[in-house]
Parts: sequence; C-alpha cells; structure tokens
Amino acid sequence: MLYEHVDTAVIDGESLPWVPFTPYADNVFMKYFKLDPIRGEIIVLMKAPLDMQLPRHHHTGTVMVYTIEGKWKYKEHDWVAGPGSVVYETAASTHTPEVVSTEGGADGYMVVLVQMTGDLAFLDENNNIVALENWKTALQRYLAYCEQHGIKPKDLTAFN
Repeated sequence: MLYEHVDTAVIDGESLPWVPFTPYADNVFMKYFKLDPIRGEIIVLMKAPLDMQLPRHHHTGTVMVYTIEGKWKYKEHDWVAGPGSVVYETAASTHTPEVVSTEGGADGYMVVLVQMTGDLAFLDENNNIVALENWKTALQRYLAYCEQHGIKPKDLTAFN
C-alpha cells in the first residue's frame, strides 16, 4: 500500500539554533522544527524570560501550546498554564501573552512547544494589523539567522 512507504522522521532539537524573535522581542527565542507551506503550520519551541512583552495578536488558525517549563497566561484570561498543561486556541482568537513565572525553567526562561496553523497578526491599540507572522516569515527569520551565524540550514519544509 502507498501509505506504508511514508517514513517517520525525527528532528534532533540539539541540531537546531535558538533564533531571536526579532523584530518583535530580542529576548524571546524560537527553535523551529517544522515550517509546512502546504498546511501553513509551524511547530516551534519558544522560550521567553519573565519580562517578555509580546503585542496582542490574533490567530487565523488553531494553536496548541504545551508548557514544558515556567508559567504563562493571557492578560484577557484568569487561568495560568504551567508545566504539563495544554492550551488550545480556537481560530480567530485574540490575546496578549505574558510570562508569569520562570521558576523551574532552564536559564530563567519559560519554555513551551507550539503547534500553530495559519497567520498570527500583531495588533496595535486600535486593532490595526501592524505585522503578520506565518510559516514563510518564520522560514525567512530562520534562514537569515543561519546565514548570519554561518550555520548550514536544515530543510524545515520537507515532509520527512
């Protein structure tokens, strides 16, 4: 059967760099695992310090966030996500992330694994879109970082 020839793949996280989430936050870092141009999907580890400040943003697709270390929340909600928790965000959700605690986090960072589909639109105080993030902008950031630091980039868009 055709599907029996699809290989499973492993991506070694140690072989991937932590890329600053510029121009939005130089103290927030991304480790991109998959950037899928077909589904518009991003799979990424994100680490951020206690003083993380990301703008309010709107998702066009769904987002799932698994917290590995530290605690975080959205200013618009009462819950706090800690290690082992999963936050599922519906498409068309809007919120403002903030790190609540980095206790237990490596090097003072909160660490989450994010699976996101679609666009992430950063908003100003009047709900105007001021920047757009997606698989393609993530790929551009990753490739630029690799080039700047003499790192041979991996093909994060491949299916295996």
